[in-house]
Amino acid sequence: MNATVAAASRSGTGKRAIFKGLAGFGKLILLAYAVVTLYPLYWLFTSAFKTNQDFFANPYGLPKQWMTQNLVRAWDLGNMGRAMLNSAVVTVSAVVLTVLLSVLAGYVLSRFSFPFKKIVVVLFTTGLLIPIHSTLVPLFIMMKNMDLLDTYGALILPYTAFELPIAIFLSMAYMSSIPREIEEAAMIDGSGWWGIFGRMILPLCTPIVATISILAFLRFWNDFSFALVFINTQALKTLPLSLSLFSDGFGTDYSLTMGAMAIAVIPTIVIYLVLQEKIMKGMVAGSTKG
Repeated sequence: MNATVAAASRSGTGKRAIFKGLAGFGKLILLAYAVVTLYPLYWLFTSAFKTNQDFFANPYGLPKQWMTQNLVRAWDLGNMGRAMLNSAVVTVSAVVLTVLLSVLAGYVLSRFSFPFKKIVVVLFTTGLLIPIHSTLVPLFIMMKNMDLLDTYGALILPYTAFELPIAIFLSMAYMSSIPREIEEAAMIDGSGWWGIFGRMILPLCTPIVATISILAFLRFWNDFSFALVFINTQALKTLPLSLSLFSDGFGTDYSLTMGAMAIAVIPTIVIYLVLQEKIMKGMVAGSTKG
């Protein structure tokens, strides 16, 4: 009997050791993945403080001399203050419009039954399959006919339209996970549909709103092709267009380019760090409901 107990104890100890070993190996893999993921940011921010000569001679190490004036020169030469304001106006407007329309559509599609509902859902989902850049020419003609070229609207409207399919899909999936008893209790208290949506449903949708917002922000803030085609006026150019000023057909000023890119990426990092917890909640909830 004692021998059996001892054997079982050794077996349990061996299994625990194996599990600990696997857990440690998994942590090493995650650590390696984190290093690989974060290294480009390290490389970008260190390169932003190098001279062109140091950039080529020592591409992976720390700067021999920290050239803080790279950021100042990039800001001035690229007119990045104005470009950042333009990007902020376009991005924030498009994100707000996308969130507002997607949560309204998601609420209707997830909580109500009406004729041809499945067809409407399929049409929205089909929007995910449209290759965005193949629409540049017809969109350019449309914007020209509507006198929207060289305006904020030339970017805000297409951004919102192409982001709505995924935003509606995510919001619809998330709202399907909200218990209907909440609405029933609110209706018993005398609330209408708008009251239920505004006071009950919308506050519960903070995680998915954060998810939609950051996904849309990343797409809009970093877009180059739409801004290049629809915006020609210097005063309306966005950040991606201002970054292209440091490169021409004869060469690239890498010290200024890296400085400008470091400035441009900071808002994205800050917003993601602020919203990351809600983003994870929204993605997990949206992935388990359909």
